[in-house]
Amino acid sequence: MAGHARRTARRETPAGPRRRRRPKRRTGRWVALAASVLVLATAAVGGWAYTHLNGNIKGADVSNALGDNRPKAAAGGQNILVIGSDSRKGLGDAYGKNLTTMQSDTLMLLHTGGNGKWATVVSFPRDSWVQIPACDRGNGTTFAAHHFKINEAFAIGGTTGDTAKAAACTIKTVEANTQVRIDHFLIVDFRGFTGMVDALGGVQVCPQQAIHDKKAHLDLKAGCQIVKDDKALGYVRARYSIGDGSDIGRIGRQQEFMQSLADRAKSKLYDPTALYGFLNSATKSLTTDPDLAGIKQLYGLASSVKGIATDRISFLTVPNYPRERDVPTDKANVTWQQPAARQLFSALNHDHETTKVDLKKATAHLPVPASTVHVTVLNGTGTTGAALKVADQLRALGFQITATGNAPSSVDNTTLSYAPGRSEQAQALAGHLPGLTPTPSTQAATTVTLTIGPDMPAITG
Repeated sequence: MAGHARRTARRETPAGPRRRRRPKRRTGRWVALAASVLVLATAAVGGWAYTHLNGNIKGADVSNALGDNRPKAAAGGQNILVIGSDSRKGLGDAYGKNLTTMQSDTLMLLHTGGNGKWATVVSFPRDSWVQIPACDRGNGTTFAAHHFKINEAFAIGGTTGDTAKAAACTIKTVEANTQVRIDHFLIVDFRGFTGMVDALGGVQVCPQQAIHDKKAHLDLKAGCQIVKDDKALGYVRARYSIGDGSDIGRIGRQQEFMQSLADRAKSKLYDPTALYGFLNSATKSLTTDPDLAGIKQLYGLASSVKGIATDRISFLTVPNYPRERDVPTDKANVTWQQPAARQLFSALNHDHETTKVDLKKATAHLPVPASTVHVTVLNGTGTTGAALKVADQLRALGFQITATGNAPSSVDNTTLSYAPGRSEQAQALAGHLPGLTPTPSTQAATTVTLTIGPDMPAITG
């Protein structure tokens, strides 16, 4: 695994307890927020705009790179992956100075309900610790499967600057960790943001306190006000001077900004000048899969959601908690909270609406820390070394491996069993083993026992 992508999304898991590092700020995330609004605004554009805007959109075919081993299509609706790219071409050094590689710190999944009455936008924290599958780097080499930050996938695929490869690796990573099939993707780069906001005459924000953030080049008074140009850019990239200074907190503010942007765009649907300016800026910075690479195609997608009421568009974040809770030396990343995250993704697959209230109920109870879970790993595959390999992966996630060995006989299916009183520990481990349901057993050891079969699921997060 060569060093390019490692340098791009540097590893932030220190050798021992230490002060939390402040990761370098990226600014692509907020660009992706506006992309989801794009499909709504496009529904209001008639044929007069096709000729002018159609040529702006770039298409990238990722079908060959994705292969055939993918999740099944959702039971209804569509899943559109929105990727924020940190391209700075033509913008000088005011923001993102010294970036030399393809970057993406933004991932959002837009699911449009099959009945056309609701939509869900799910944000993926950039510091999500996930499994990144083997990806083509575009230079004749393949980057091996491993665990790291989710935003590394875009950099790995984009090693040679190939947008299609970058998108493909990102899609493979999202699909591997969510089991949600991506139907379409949108990549929006830095250049489109201020043009979109300014074309609408700005967007209203309502900070409760005055903001003075030198890194974000931002000075704002408290209270509701319209922001555009550099102030809008600074507001969505500000982090350390607002709230708790976390990336998770910034996602929440950016989702609020997106809601305001959506409201503003809808209010301008009958203003041809404003709407055209909005779409012109957006499409110039847009790359999509071939099926969406045109205003007509985007119009078809938008037509299915144009009637959705604002209060039926839910903006959610993948449930998560600090990875430090499981791995004390990791001060920088987050782990997806299970089973809540899996339930969210399952709802998308079954075309079921999930609201913030639903998600809050699902995340009310945190799993026990991995460091408190003692696991016995038994090899029932007949393949030498299988138990040791899995044990090493579980140790990396913070689980305590009590013993490894061979099962009494070969098994057809992987099982996870637990002794009385160990249910919560088994559930914590099952959160990293998609599709595996713990079962109580009086025959189980005093630890949680994982018996590996030929269907052993890939270990996540």
